Order: sequence, then structure tokens, then C-alpha cells
Amino acid sequence: MNLSLGPLLYYWSREDTLAFYAEAANWPVARVYLGESVCSRRHLLRLPDWLALAEQLAAAGKEVVLSSLTLIESESDLKMLRRIVGDGRFSVEANEWGAVRLLAEAGVPFVAGPTLNVYNPETLDVLAGLGAQRWLPPVEMSRLTLTSMLAGAPAGMETEVFAYGRLPLAYSARCFTARHYNLPKDDCQFRCLDNPDGLALATREGESFLTLNGIQTQSAGVYNLIGELDSLRELDIASLRLSPQSRHMGRVAAAFQAALEGESGAANALAAIMPGPAVDGYWHGHAGLENSMEKHA
Repeated sequence: MNLSLGPLLYYWSREDTLAFYAEAANWPVARVYLGESVCSRRHLLRLPDWLALAEQLAAAGKEVVLSSLTLIESESDLKMLRRIVGDGRFSVEANEWGAVRLLAEAGVPFVAGPTLNVYNPETLDVLAGLGAQRWLPPVEMSRLTLTSMLAGAPAGMETEVFAYGRLPLAYSARCFTARHYNLPKDDCQFRCLDNPDGLALATREGESFLTLNGIQTQSAGVYNLIGELDSLRELDIASLRLSPQSRHMGRVAAAFQAALEGESGAANALAAIMPGPAVDGYWHGHAGLENSMEKHA
């Protein structure tokens, strides 16, 4: 079981993004996903910049995957997708079914992203026939459901599980960050740049509820499966996805690697640098905001 660095879900400055991936070249992750998967208005890095980063990370020994947008809303979005598919140097993470079609037609191997919403082995078999070599279950899938899925999974299909980070729960054509600042989506003034780990949303009672990230809605808590490595190994999970955060990401990767190597104290080291409370309810088939460690403390 190895570690993957998921696509950057937030909007950071060009300088911060380039510095982040320069550091990632030295982290204990086998695979790095690159590209804009949330909002097409985020273009401080263009496709040539992402491809240059891909070359640098590949030269550092990382497997590189280009992530596609989750929502294709315009002809320009479709043109960008075609350019990604047509590059041919790297595999692609398909985050919507239009990308799957283009990749299958081009014969490009791909990763079936979690937003394809694969809930049965038959759909997984279709994806394998179209060229998928790895898939990610939807983030809300429980261990029990995943166990049933894998019992009928096609041979040779690798499974990667979202194991750390704020959970991407929903996408919308509307931009909730722009709405928060009373701005239209088409004139959002790129306010996502002000919130490098998303914009926290609380209930009227002041309880943490969700995190706004442009058109993406995330969990308030940070999904963390570092305490579930034994059950993940039992399922023969090939890779654990770590979703980027703005600070201490190298230490996050180091903590997971230490846990994989059986070192004690890795979970405590990780808890100290998380940008929010830990949650793992979905993995146990419970409400997503629950934390099993707290329940058993």
C-alpha cells in the first residue's frame, strides 16, 4: 500500500502552488495528481504550467496523473479536457463521464475518480473495459459496502481510497464562496484566494457544519483513516489518497508513511497538525461527522 497526493482542491497563488509541488517532490508519496478539478475560473496556472510540473515530478520519480474538471460547463472547458486527453504523456483522472468517453476513444489509460459515483461492480466492470486501471470509491462509501464491491471487482483493477483531508461532498454550477461575499460567479474577484483551506461555515448555534470552496462543498471536519490501516490492508487497498492542505502537508505524508511502517505515535503526530477536527464516520457506516476515536476514548 502506497500514498498518493490528490489534486489541489483549493485556489492558491501561483508562487505558493509552485513551492508546494517543489516540496512534494521529496515527500513519501508514490503518485501525484495535478491540475484544476474544481473551477475553470482558477487559472493562475495554465495547462502548460501543470505539464511542466508533471515533467519535474516525473523526473523526481513520482507517477503523475492529470486530473480533469468535475463539472464541464462550457466549450472552453471541453477544449481544455481534449488537450489533457490528447497530451498522451501522462494518465488522466476522469472526474465526470464525458472525460471517460474521450479517454476511452483515445485509448488513454485512466483513473476513475470518486465523483463518477461508482456504487456497484457492474459499473466498475464497464469502466475497466473502457480503460480504467484504478478507481476511487465515492468518499461516503463505508468499509462494509466497499468490501462487497471489491468481491465482484474486475481483475487487475487497483483501488485507491480517500484517506485524509476535507471531504468533497458536492459540486454546483453556483459559486458559494462568491455568494458569501455578495458577488456574482462571473465576477467573483477570485475570493477563493483568501481562503487557502476553504471558508468555514457554521450553524446558527455556532457549530462547525461545512466548508465552502467555490463551487465545491466540503466537510467541516478532516477525514482521517490513519487509524484504519489494518482494515484497509485486509481489503488489499493499493493506495491512500492524501488531499492537500495549505500547511504541514509534508508532515501529513510523513505521518501516514510512518504509520504504514508500523511506527507508534504517528496518529498523534498527525492530530497535532490537522486544520480541523478528525472525522471518519462514513468509513464505519455512520454519520460522516462522527469520530470513532472519540466514541471509544
